[in-house]
Amino acid sequence: MHNPKVAIVILNWNGAKLLQQFLPSVIEFSKNDSTAIIVADNGSTDHSLAVLSNEFPEIKILDLKQNYGFARGYNEALKQIDADYFVILNSDVEVTSGWLDSPIRLMENDPSIAAVQPKILSYHKKTHFEYAGAAGGFIDRFGYPFCRGRIFNVVEADTGQYDMSTEIFWATGACMFVRATPFRAAGGFDADFWAHMEEIDLCWRLKNRGCQIVYTPESSVYHLGGGTLAYDSPQKLFLNFRNNLWLLYKNLPEGKLFYILFIRMILDAVAAFKLLSEFNLNGIRSVLKAHYYFWVSLPALHHKRKLIRNDIPFIQTTSKFHRSIVFQFYIRKRKRFGEIH
Repeated sequence: MHNPKVAIVILNWNGAKLLQQFLPSVIEFSKNDSTAIIVADNGSTDHSLAVLSNEFPEIKILDLKQNYGFARGYNEALKQIDADYFVILNSDVEVTSGWLDSPIRLMENDPSIAAVQPKILSYHKKTHFEYAGAAGGFIDRFGYPFCRGRIFNVVEADTGQYDMSTEIFWATGACMFVRATPFRAAGGFDADFWAHMEEIDLCWRLKNRGCQIVYTPESSVYHLGGGTLAYDSPQKLFLNFRNNLWLLYKNLPEGKLFYILFIRMILDAVAAFKLLSEFNLNGIRSVLKAHYYFWVSLPALHHKRKLIRNDIPFIQTTSKFHRSIVFQFYIRKRKRFGEIH
């Protein structure tokens, strides 16, 4: 395929100001006859649609009419788009010259690559990686996600230490290039996640199908971060704890499922006690609420797990970190990816 169809899809909800700030870079650096820029509006109540119509007439608008959340919102939008590759892009991302080239070239040259993530740098501190994605995502043996360039709340400066293309476990939903065929074959995002970690769940399912997820440093973007939910939001904390348990239950192999879930219950209890020591009552409520929703969701999760097991040919754990990142970070005081890997 010499001229693949690429659709850059930005999901928007009440982000008129972000669109005005960040869309110009997407338009400037994505000019190509085979590339379309599409904004899917998730039922915005601000003047987003008017801004798009009046200030960006070259942008195609998909009006979804209601707020479906991140996961289902993208599913609903991508159903309506004909392309070989989707570029899932947050509305608060500034792109750079040539940002499309390397990810598309990698997938064109290797059909086993289902998704590619570029280098994600901080919009406000351009010398540093950004929290959501950094230089590619990994997951430890107990399901804690982390990145090359960001472990928990420690973000590294970009000094070229991760300037090599490599296979990763997950690509961030802030900027993910994904091949349309395996995305659809895997069923897209799990809409029940609403937002947060749905991209990790998707990447895990893609890897179980034998696909590769790859990071490339030859493409870089700048992410503002926290555009929808602040990083310290109780709702974000709830979604992260609940969705993390959900993706473990759905995707872990049989022999490890209950052991790892048991350890996670202990570790989450430790996290709750830490929040208690900080008098963070909203945080404690978020953790307790997450566990409540996990337990009441077990019948639905068991059904999803069964469907996945019937659908995939094998389980692979390529690019999974087989130690505890919590132990490495808090006990051994290893704060950088290069110190643990």
